[in-house]
Amino acid sequence: MPAPRIAVTAIRRPKAALTALAAVAAGALVAVAFAGCGIAGPGPVDTVGTVDFDRPLAIPPLAESTVDADGTRVFSLEAQAGTTEFEPGVPSDTWGFNGTYLGPTLVADRGERVRVDVTNSLDEPTTVHWHGMHLPAEMDGGPHQMVDPDATWSPTWAIDQPAATLWYHPHPHGETEEHVARGLAGMFLLHDPEERALGLPSDYGVDDIPVIVQDTGFSSDGRRESPVRGYAGGLGDELLVNGTRTPYLDARSELVRLRLLNASTARTYGFTWSDDRPVELIATDGGLLEASVPLDRIVLSPGERAEVLVRLTPGERVVLRSEMTAEAAGMVGPVAAMNGNTDSFDVLEVRAADELAAASPVPEHLATIEPYDEADVATTRTFRLDDSFQINGHAMDMGRIDETVTVDTLERWVVTNDTEVPHSFHVHDVQFRVASIDGAPPPPELAGWKDTIHAEPHREYELLMRFEDYTDPDTPYMYHCHLLWHEDQGMMGQFAVVEPGTSATMTGGTDHEH
Repeated sequence: MPAPRIAVTAIRRPKAALTALAAVAAGALVAVAFAGCGIAGPGPVDTVGTVDFDRPLAIPPLAESTVDADGTRVFSLEAQAGTTEFEPGVPSDTWGFNGTYLGPTLVADRGERVRVDVTNSLDEPTTVHWHGMHLPAEMDGGPHQMVDPDATWSPTWAIDQPAATLWYHPHPHGETEEHVARGLAGMFLLHDPEERALGLPSDYGVDDIPVIVQDTGFSSDGRRESPVRGYAGGLGDELLVNGTRTPYLDARSELVRLRLLNASTARTYGFTWSDDRPVELIATDGGLLEASVPLDRIVLSPGERAEVLVRLTPGERVVLRSEMTAEAAGMVGPVAAMNGNTDSFDVLEVRAADELAAASPVPEHLATIEPYDEADVATTRTFRLDDSFQINGHAMDMGRIDETVTVDTLERWVVTNDTEVPHSFHVHDVQFRVASIDGAPPPPELAGWKDTIHAEPHREYELLMRFEDYTDPDTPYMYHCHLLWHEDQGMMGQFAVVEPGTSATMTGGTDHEH
């Protein structure tokens, strides 16, 4: 079925606020349009209080590495097919890196040079994109760096960005949703001296915990199956954390650092705690905030990350939950319900030991984030997300450069979601700052470095970014919706970073410089 063109009059904010009656009417029209296209979506899901938490949380292994004579740290990843028993004795067909599901956690320090030897042992081409990483375009792992079956690709680059929780996943044009859903994903953690000196929890798998959250479907006997599809994409009615069903974490320290990654293909989560304690946010996509921020809920759309701290007392148990509401998603009720944005899940139970190791105090100041001066903006670009899986009225074309960026200039990207449903917006190579949302300053949780933004319906996001290095007129980076079905349908564009006065060598497209 072609992408639905929904006949709803666009209502913009902040120019004019939606009245309650208009919002309900618009939501009803969208719901009818979706249903007529056969993508009405799954019914509401609520697993709160029903999860047994009877399996220890799996911790992805740390990736082994060697150091070459020239000082390059070398990792190896093999994409492979296999079977995984999410339920004992019940095999499910899955893909993974260096195993049958997900992949190891890569760790590197700022200043290191790294190489990753990526071998494809699948029966079809794939890629590995380093999501959130600042690196040359030809090393980015987008759809122009396909790895054929039985081939090896060896990107190499210097780590030159602050400590952060990044991740890696496939990026084949038109097939990203399937490759990620099958299990190809993993974390890539960066450290730097400033972050290490803070005394934050840093013992991987003990008090520094990866939390890779995915939704999926299961048959009655525990075999993994494709989830029901809504407009957002596939929306499962059960969660996996690090590939574990119904997981619990045994904590032995009074302070635990959880690195949350929304690795789902379509679902947005609203992470909160079962006892209503604040969610103590210390870092977003691109690294540490200037200070921790207490929140009722942290909303993460696909691809976004957050680092949170949880403070424990001996013997207590607390459940990490996802509780989304129409308000949190910026949506009207009927449409929110159809797209998983009123669903609730029990995610992970944290069990504190009877005796807990003492933790160092968390500094009040975590990092210094120098502001951009908007007077230095050299270029403003506009990106309009529409209801036909297009950006600025264009679907993705592998042979077209949509934007040409001059290296080391400050740019303002104005992203507007013109639809009744949320999207996300991810930019390769760079970490950006959110300057405003509907003309107002961003909330504290969006005051740090970001590479992916949850774009609520009829909102306008002003992003500031500087592409400091790595010019390449022959090879583009991507910007796209990170709801992966939307990306696969064409909600993606390409930009090249070039030296002053030069142009991209690929076919030129629109260029919004002014």
